[in-house]
Amino acid sequence: MTYLIIDAHEDLAWNALTFGRDYRRAAHETRALEAAQGSPAPRVNGDTLLGWPEYQRARVAVVWATLFAAPERRRSGPWDTQVYATPHEARQRYAAQLAYYHQQAEAHPDFWRLLPDAAAFRAHWQAWQQAPADAALPVGWVLLMEGAEAIEEPTPEEVAWWAERGVRVIGPAWVGTRFCGGTGEPGPLTPEGRRLLRSMAQVGMILDLSHMDEAAALEALDLYDGPVVASHANPQAVVRRPSNRFLSDRLLRGLLARDAVIGIVPYNRFLVPDWAPGDPKERVTLAHVAAHIDYICQMAGDARHVALGTDFDGGFGVQATPAELDTIADLPRLAEVLTRWGYGPGDLAAIFGENWARVLAAGPA
Repeated sequence: MTYLIIDAHEDLAWNALTFGRDYRRAAHETRALEAAQGSPAPRVNGDTLLGWPEYQRARVAVVWATLFAAPERRRSGPWDTQVYATPHEARQRYAAQLAYYHQQAEAHPDFWRLLPDAAAFRAHWQAWQQAPADAALPVGWVLLMEGAEAIEEPTPEEVAWWAERGVRVIGPAWVGTRFCGGTGEPGPLTPEGRRLLRSMAQVGMILDLSHMDEAAALEALDLYDGPVVASHANPQAVVRRPSNRFLSDRLLRGLLARDAVIGIVPYNRFLVPDWAPGDPKERVTLAHVAAHIDYICQMAGDARHVALGTDFDGGFGVQATPAELDTIADLPRLAEVLTRWGYGPGDLAAIFGENWARVLAAGPA
């Protein structure tokens, strides 16, 4: 049995504008091309797991495609063009990535479709549900702003500017921002961060707590009355690696109390405590992914609150993913593992796509 997949985190524009990756190509075609051209991409970001043919084989109906750039202090190398030193520069980088998604969807409507609101999502999801399993359909893009420094003034008017252009989800942090603490840079919400949350709620944005420091995330759960998710974040208790990048039990309980969905990242360093880049990928398997999923299901008492946020091509490649994965086309193999763990077809449909669909379909627009 095949299940429709929604993947809640892929840095597509960042890779396209940094390395020239064209995700209409098959993943192996991109790998061969980058090797022949001597691209820095495989060295700094690993070999890609993504391509439109692989999306089709896996039945990936929707991707949460990010707007992302790093602060200048986190520039990775001379090849890294997606950096900023000021909020104005961040706005320029994010606006260029936004333009990339619009241009791609307009130029290649058979490949990509922007899903700017709940109504567009519902129509797209229904089309995938009703299509034959071998039908080739456009992949839908839900736009997610990762790190909110591009919002120069956290007013409802500026947040609405991004929403009107298709952004549905905002994560205030990557590392620390002027809005809150983030990965490796702890800290609470700032006054500007609280203004941002008020503006997001007024506009109707989905708040993504991924990368937010725990103090900021816990306060956000109390303050924010709109929908809340963690698009790509694994439970600390299973990772067993000290970092504020992961979700403590306290934060998980807060998310579950808000009926949130958490996307599990199948990145080896986020799955087991002792794997490091350069270690054999075979040391980690899809059973480790299942363990993270099961932890949240056991805490929640159901399978309604966990899904997938792969972060594929987001700073790692195939070399850093579980043994069974060569491309995203292999992601459905996770169903075999979860079935052995006692999960039924309804649970699997929820984990692969329906839980995210519930979030994205909510609302009149």
